Amino acid sequence: MGEHPGPARGRTGRPPLTDARKAEIRLEIARAAVELFVTQGVAATTGDQIARAVGLSTRTLWRYFPGKESCVSPLFAAGIDAIAAALRAWPVGAPLEDALEQVSTNGEGTMAMPEPPRVRTLLRLTRTEPGLRAVWLQAHDEAEPAFARALADRAGRGTVDLRSEIQAAMLNAALRAAVEHYAWHTGEAEPDPATARAELAGTIRSALIVAADGIA
Repeated sequence: MGEHPGPARGRTGRPPLTDARKAEIRLEIARAAVELFVTQGVAATTGDQIARAVGLSTRTLWRYFPGKESCVSPLFAAGIDAIAAALRAWPVGAPLEDALEQVSTNGEGTMAMPEPPRVRTLLRLTRTEPGLRAVWLQAHDEAEPAFARALADRAGRGTVDLRSEIQAAMLNAALRAAVEHYAWHTGEAEPDPATARAELAGTIRSALIVAADGIA
């Protein structure tokens, strides 16, 4: 006679993480990486340090990100969905800069971002750190199709066409140029968060006014 199977064993250990919790962990890692990069430099920062800052093992950290520079990618990409949603809801005849003003100041898409002074310092590092520069540009590469889809939806076009793609490219370039201008052409002294937020919002608004001439 064959052996009877033993009692069924239930799953042990922690329950699997939800997608929402995974997203929260990615943001926690990103914020920790920004602080370390800004305070001690990218070269001096290790994956072990980033992992310890959020209470994770280094092995777990690399399950979320392939490298230390990519740890900041959720912050670079934080506003993409919010901007796309604002584009879909952009009323016909309304200025583009008004439609996106909340997103560019303190709308839901920026809630994940560190304070603007930290953003400025992090973006300044992209000039001298090729790994960070690659992550920054990749975020904009991923943003452009989302913007094109949103603009096509707003115009009632069933598919993304050349017009939508060109408009998205113009908007994407304007946003990137505005944020880089803010980061690279303001003074060395770190302003208080409220002043920095107002300066960043003003720069983005000016860029959108220019871009809107070719999008509206």
